[in-house]
Amino acid sequence: MEAGDTQAHEDIKMSIKKSPEELKGIFEKYAAKEGDPNQLSKEELKLLVQNEFPSLLKGPSTLDDLFQELDKNGDGEVSFEEFQVLVKKISQ
Repeated sequence: MEAGDTQAHEDIKMSIKKSPEELKGIFEKYAAKEGDPNQLSKEELKLLVQNEFPSLLKGPSTLDDLFQELDKNGDGEVSFEEFQVLVKKISQ
């Protein structure tokens, strides 16, 4: 890991140190912007990541890669359960 990568990882770990209730609140805040309030569209995920976890987008993976990885069932949206996979992954 390069120095910048280490800093980005630390930033993410700090922002992930939120309670499950806080994470659910963040998810719901963005999911409610359009369509299904229990699902994140790609645009909503983009806003959430840019505002809450900006250092996530500094690595080699793009938002499209991230969205594809999270959208396990391929429905074009990310559920809270799918979002939690991201939270677990980046908090390690």
